Amino acid sequence: MARPRRIPVLLPLDRRVTWFLTFCVRPRRPVLACAEVWAAWCGAVERLSEWQVAAAVVMPDHVHLLARPLCERDQPVGNLVGALKRWTRAPFGDRWQWQVGSFDRLLRSDESAQQKWLYIWQNPVSAGLVAEAEDWPYWFAEADIALEKFRALPLLGGRSDLLNL
Repeated sequence: MARPRRIPVLLPLDRRVTWFLTFCVRPRRPVLACAEVWAAWCGAVERLSEWQVAAAVVMPDHVHLLARPLCERDQPVGNLVGALKRWTRAPFGDRWQWQVGSFDRLLRSDESAQQKWLYIWQNPVSAGLVAEAEDWPYWFAEADIALEKFRALPLLGGRSDLLNL
């Protein structure tokens, strides 16, 4: 059975398109929160040419991110997810697999983006992995997310090179 067509992005043209995405390891194995996977993840993000990953956290068994298409507003989200999954896992061969698909949500307001950013940033604390969000090494936020919308929050996690002021 074919998947239904995605509804086109129906935001005003002056509003930036931002997606909240989550994808998981099968069967939720805690294999992601390590320096090797973090390096592969950052390499995958840097390879993207049609998307900007504005913020992300890599948890032990899943990833949350905010992403924006760079050119085409209706850019297929599945292309982004597929590329990130493929490029992140490539160095590890068959040691682990991603679950099929992902959860995606088009964010329709700045408040929604702020709520999702706070969720992403606090996820390691909520999971009991660290006491303070800034202590989790596997996250980052682009400067425009941190500075424009969330001035009271730290700018970056383990990726200070992503700060472009």
